[in-house]
Amino acid sequence: MAGKPLKYDEKANLRLTKATISRGSFNRTLKQAKENVTKSIYTVILLGYLGIFESTTLDPYLEIANKLHAYLEAYKDIPNEENDMNERARVIDLLRKELEMSLKQLSSSPESSL
Repeated sequence: MAGKPLKYDEKANLRLTKATISRGSFNRTLKQAKENVTKSIYTVILLGYLGIFESTTLDPYLEIANKLHAYLEAYKDIPNEENDMNERARVIDLLRKELEMSLKQLSSSPESSL
């Protein structure tokens, strides 16, 4: 999606819930989410600069982002054939569990707790 403008219908398809949400409400929530991500990145950079984080490396976070990307790509590639679909669903479930475990480990590491 990086930088590509989406039409309203495409944005609506990205929503996790199919509840009717007004266009304005969706756009406000999306804007807030983008601002929160930006603020979080600035916070991590500032904490690293101030020495509160022992290490400012973002490698663990990037590794998790790569796992998430692989998870989404595997989900998109699920075929309609029943045999392949069951196998791919099993692999996706394993990826999901690994991703959850990585996030829990990262959030409970001493470096991430302030």
